[in-house]
Amino acid sequence: MVFLKNIDPVVAMAQLEAVMTGCSYEEAGERPRSGQLLSEPEDGPPFVVSLTDTLIDALATASADDLVRCAEAWSMTDELRQVGITGEATADVLEALAGLAQRARVSGWRLYCWWAL
Repeated sequence: MVFLKNIDPVVAMAQLEAVMTGCSYEEAGERPRSGQLLSEPEDGPPFVVSLTDTLIDALATASADDLVRCAEAWSMTDELRQVGITGEATADVLEALAGLAQRARVSGWRLYCWWAL
């Protein structure tokens, strides 16, 4: 499990996908499964949202150098900068997410965000 507090995971994951794949934020947000709400909204938080297969693949195949480079760029996005998440913290998060993505790919699984307000 990976924890990031005080962020919108739909926005943050689309920003991460844009950083990791070189696409635009808008393009990342339009991909299948991007931030798709899987829980019932009327049940209230916590919510479960999906990550795209593109992001999972990018995380699973990234080298250690790629993760460091992307962590720094991701930490500079408005969403993370506004809550004071540093490049060092994002590097730790990306390392953990990459490990989850690698295990998910080997097992034929996908990744999801559990979002508590």
